[in-house]
Amino acid sequence: MSGFGVAVVGATGAVGAAMRAALEERDFPLDELHLLASARSRGRRLPFRGRELEVRALEDFDFRRARVALFSAGAAVSRAHAPRAAAAGCLVIDNTSCFRYDDDVPLVVPECNAARIADAPRGIIANPNCSTIQLAVALKPLYDAAGIERINLATYQAVSGAGGAAIEELRRQSGELLAGRDPACAAFPKRIAFNALPMIDVLQDNGYTREEMKIVWETRKILEDDALRVNATAVRVPVFHGHSEAVHLETREPLAAGRARELLAAAPGVRVVDDPAAGAYPTAALDGEGSDAVFVGRIRNDPDCPRGLNLWVVSDNLRKGAATNSVQIAEEWRRRGAA
Repeated sequence: MSGFGVAVVGATGAVGAAMRAALEERDFPLDELHLLASARSRGRRLPFRGRELEVRALEDFDFRRARVALFSAGAAVSRAHAPRAAAAGCLVIDNTSCFRYDDDVPLVVPECNAARIADAPRGIIANPNCSTIQLAVALKPLYDAAGIERINLATYQAVSGAGGAAIEELRRQSGELLAGRDPACAAFPKRIAFNALPMIDVLQDNGYTREEMKIVWETRKILEDDALRVNATAVRVPVFHGHSEAVHLETREPLAAGRARELLAAAPGVRVVDDPAAGAYPTAALDGEGSDAVFVGRIRNDPDCPRGLNLWVVSDNLRKGAATNSVQIAEEWRRRGAA
């Protein structure tokens, strides 16, 4: 199948840059790439496949020029422009929370539920939250083999998940602290350098944050199991790129750690790094950052829970957690002949 036009909405942001990189690295077949952002970014030039492409204003763009639009410019932008793009016959793959919980919008991680791509009556497919994506990729082979009744997890999320200002704040605060100065806070309510903040997103009525509830809602939707019990604590840590998760599962059927290791090693998108005695376990900065894989290590049975299994899960939040998953959805949509 020949290439076609692709639009990246939010092209000047961190995820937009990762989307450009994913399209180029994966050699996605396209005739033209349209880089779209707010009017204030009009005229900027960004690299793609050895050329410099001009950023255009989203407000003026005719989406009939694209077959696929990758949105990552915030929920308000998606709410305003994604339906317009879909009405023009463009498949929207949205990386915001705008449509994730709509019943008629599939929430897709290709390694887990690629068949849902064909069921998008509104012409919109939602990309899950970054923490949910890596969790779902690791859970799917275990869920299929033994079932899962309950998930307890804590996330350790990089500052890049909060945007460019958060990255700069960690860099600035680290330098100021090392120089003996007391740093100011702007991107985060408390100091992030050499600290951990157990509050991501807004607090909900049940005492959990919206980030924590996203993991609950989205994991159930992806695995198509409304009875699945999920309990999450989301923590921001002073890491630039790459999210980590400590996951405890209670499976329906007993699952030995060795068998879980085999299932994960054979699963698409997963890379097992699990020999702690030899110092082999994945970390965000040394394994996750810059990779499209979901790394799993510290696989072990819970000695006090007959059906308990523990995992350590790491992935790059901007790549597999956002941009790469979006491009993989487009690849699968094209492979299935929908284009």
